[in-house]
Amino acid sequence: MGPSELFQPEDLLLGFEPADKWEAIHSLVDHLVERGRLSPEASETVREAVLARERSMSTGMELGVAIPHAAVDDLPEIVGAMGVVQRDGGLDFESIDGQPTRVVVLLVIPKAQKLLHIRTLADIARVLAKDSVRERLLATADAEEARAALIAGTS
Repeated sequence: MGPSELFQPEDLLLGFEPADKWEAIHSLVDHLVERGRLSPEASETVREAVLARERSMSTGMELGVAIPHAAVDDLPEIVGAMGVVQRDGGLDFESIDGQPTRVVVLLVIPKAQKLLHIRTLADIARVLAKDSVRERLLATADAEEARAALIAGTS
């Protein structure tokens, strides 16, 4: 699943300002609940699954991108939210390249759909690997423009 299917403008949080990666995960899960994309009943299960995954191994990748994620039971469809850290210095996400994170993508995928899980992670990582996409995300204050940058990155 690519960014155009996964993210609506309301799922893209520009000026995202968490204190650390743990707060980033909590904030993005809370955002999914507030938007009605995740039920309040499922939120604790999702939160714990994502936090457990993060404790086992950081999801901070290269190029300023982190993709905290988890597969959970009883989820009807894949859900996601993205936070763009636009402040100087970014966010420490214990990335494999040691660089600060600027784009945090939370993905929650139905456990029964393992292939979708792998494909979605790959699709998002491929789009965010493009300098032009990351630069546009960091430069905009408009969620529609941010979504357009993601969609343009798929071509």
